Amino acid sequence: MHDLAALAPLWLLVALLAASVAVAILTRRWNLPTSVVLVVVGLVIALALPTLHVSSADLVRPELLLAIVLPGLVFEAAFRTDLATIRPAAPAILMLGIPGVVVVAGIVAILLSATTGISPGEAFLVGSMVAATDPAAVLATFRHLPVPARLGTLVEMESLVNDGTGIVLFALALDLLAGQASLGGALVSFVVVVVGSTLLGAALGWGAVRLVGRIDEHVVELTITIVLAYGTYLVAETLGGSGVIATLVAAGAFGAGARGALTDRSLAAIDDVWELVAFLLTASVFLLVGVSIVPGTLVHAVGPIVWGVVATLVARAVVVYGLVGGGSRLFDRARRSRSTVGDPVAADETPGPGLGPVPMAWLHVLFWAGLRGAVSVALALSLPPDLPNRELLQGITFGIVLFTLLVQGTTVNAVVRRSGALATDPRPDAAPAATPERL
Repeated sequence: MHDLAALAPLWLLVALLAASVAVAILTRRWNLPTSVVLVVVGLVIALALPTLHVSSADLVRPELLLAIVLPGLVFEAAFRTDLATIRPAAPAILMLGIPGVVVVAGIVAILLSATTGISPGEAFLVGSMVAATDPAAVLATFRHLPVPARLGTLVEMESLVNDGTGIVLFALALDLLAGQASLGGALVSFVVVVVGSTLLGAALGWGAVRLVGRIDEHVVELTITIVLAYGTYLVAETLGGSGVIATLVAAGAFGAGARGALTDRSLAAIDDVWELVAFLLTASVFLLVGVSIVPGTLVHAVGPIVWGVVATLVARAVVVYGLVGGGSRLFDRARRSRSTVGDPVAADETPGPGLGPVPMAWLHVLFWAGLRGAVSVALALSLPPDLPNRELLQGITFGIVLFTLLVQGTTVNAVVRRSGALATDPRPDAAPAATPERL
């Protein structure tokens, strides 16, 4: 009576949601990172049912996966984030999310090409795929610990910003590898895409603010947020920009400007619906990550994977301890120098991210919190079928993702506790990180 093949995507969706709920319920009893367990479950499914491989099926295309997942997660996180919390951490967030991504891709490219024999262009392509972080497993741990609010915000907002930067860098790396762009042209395109996407997101976000100011119906206002999230992403991608960056800015602008115009009922509805969306998207995508990874590609790329993991850790250390740690200390010295020549700082102002050095304990957590996840896997799956060494490049990327999730994701709890980050919030009145009940 029904065409079972036509209903296959719906069956997949229901199965993903059911598995996500079951794993979330079980792992919360054992205090395990649900995202990590979901990836393991996906790997088990891939081993048990090798014919059920997402990347080789027409059920879920990588581009569609990103278009479904990223706008929802980016909008939910950016809308509910308090700008007062972001502002002092903004320099570190931008440092991690823009130049930090480029530095990671470059270091990974240099080390991989020097140790594995793959070309510099291919190595840079791998670097661009693993440059963006995915903090879901870390934030799940933060939910159970009294982590300073700004540290939790720093980890989450870094991921939102560098997702967009990483995807733009990936597209440029493909063009460079195909000989369709020069290094100088790629840098110019990178800046144009980032700036253009930011302006587009700001315009659409403030346009939505003006629209909801004339409406007093919570269902319509909720619908506007959905249109804003996914419409901004699609418009930006259609125009050749970054959908993630545009959606991030649009959500931030909308959240900052619309909260005063929305009723309490509308705010409650938007918060509840988007929290549910974030949970479903995050849970489903991590299960898909496990199902999408082909075990055979890992076996044939063991050596390069090891070097890739080393390169990723080295690059993360350079970015966190060098760019963020060193940069924050230089900024603090400049601030103190100004205070001695007629620009005094309030006596009770205590240094913190954006105001002074980022505490060393926070840097340790940021270093180990550099997990890779859904975006890296989706980018690897979207590599052109005729790309030379495609399976090798995918295998290296998959191996790095698995290491960060299975090793770093399961030990970040211990790192947070032993680093002293729980007791080093520069602001005594800061509250624990308000991470959502996603996973």
